[in-house]
Amino acid sequence: MADARGGMRNVWLLTGCMTGLSICYTMLIPFLPVYLLELGVGHDSVAIWSGVVFSITFFVAGVMAPIWGRMADTKGKKLMAIRAGILIGISYILTGFVQDAWQLFATRALMGFANGFMPAAMTMVSLSVPKEKTGTALGIFQTGLIVGNVIGPLLGGLIEAVVGMRPVFFIAGGVLFIASAVVFFFVKEPHMGDAQPVKTTSFREDWNFVKGRKVLTDLLWLYFIMQAAILMLQPILALYVGQLQGTMEGAALLAGTILSVGGLAGTVTTNIWAAFGQRKGYFKAVFYALCGTGIFLFLQSMPFGITWFGSLQILVGCFIVGVNPLLSAALAHYTEPAFRGRVFGMATTANQFGCMVGPLFASGVTTFFGIQYVFLVTGVLLMFVAYQVYQRRVKAADAF
Repeated sequence: MADARGGMRNVWLLTGCMTGLSICYTMLIPFLPVYLLELGVGHDSVAIWSGVVFSITFFVAGVMAPIWGRMADTKGKKLMAIRAGILIGISYILTGFVQDAWQLFATRALMGFANGFMPAAMTMVSLSVPKEKTGTALGIFQTGLIVGNVIGPLLGGLIEAVVGMRPVFFIAGGVLFIASAVVFFFVKEPHMGDAQPVKTTSFREDWNFVKGRKVLTDLLWLYFIMQAAILMLQPILALYVGQLQGTMEGAALLAGTILSVGGLAGTVTTNIWAAFGQRKGYFKAVFYALCGTGIFLFLQSMPFGITWFGSLQILVGCFIVGVNPLLSAALAHYTEPAFRGRVFGMATTANQFGCMVGPLFASGVTTFFGIQYVFLVTGVLLMFVAYQVYQRRVKAADAF
């Protein structure tokens, strides 16, 4: 284990890099439907195309994640973070040059292949501090993500309103190259201390190990469901805002503002969730976070106007921010350091397949029932999952 000062230096550097990546992601992702309209996709098919171009990234990323995770354990987490940062930067820049929806589909597939910065960085963060401080370190890391989530949508909406979407992709590519350079020159590969040396294993052996530990499979399912829920909403958010205000004019900027306000609210509660999880149990904290998120998403399905929707987004932000860092802290808690890169790789696979399923499901619900029903279904789903967490983990006191 790295010394305390060097370990926290890693945590802050990686948090800064992840903040930049989060800004880039949220500058772009909520506004891809608007970009598709700019590329000539019709209003009647934009929901389907949004689901497709979102999902291909996560399908490819899900396939590659165990490979990158295993390489992170055997070749080094730092190397994998640099690889991912450079390739994602290239994919962003290429996206700025696309001329039709199929070319966008191709660059999104490349982005999925390149993915892997976040699990590599998260693993380095968890290994850079003593085990008893893992929750705090991952809470700091998550705060960086939230800050990016606050800045990104608003910045992306402003740039899109002034000069259009394409310059946003070029800026994002540049930020990724800078983040890769920071990791290369300043971040140190953390040591695993007295942990067992890394063994070369097959994916089947890794999966059999995870299946033998029920708590890990429960966590992977939670990763999958949570990301599916989040990505059910992102592709249609700008479209829903346009529907609520009666026009798509300015919808991207307004959607970005609403997302930023919700993310800002989340910065207030993220450390509260981390402390609560460490003190009372990660699964109990996940239960409460899922309950709150589900209830307020359900209420957002009621189309009472922009003010209603935006106010509820503040409350959604306060609760949803707790889920992923709590899952990550629990995953680190239940996993040996020598195996952690592979487990985080599997968590990324669960994330990515959730991200793949979510947009496709949302586009189907939108096409057949209407946009507001996506919020209704997502809210009900998360409340049901919260009930399952309570029954399987909290009630049985397995989290303590």
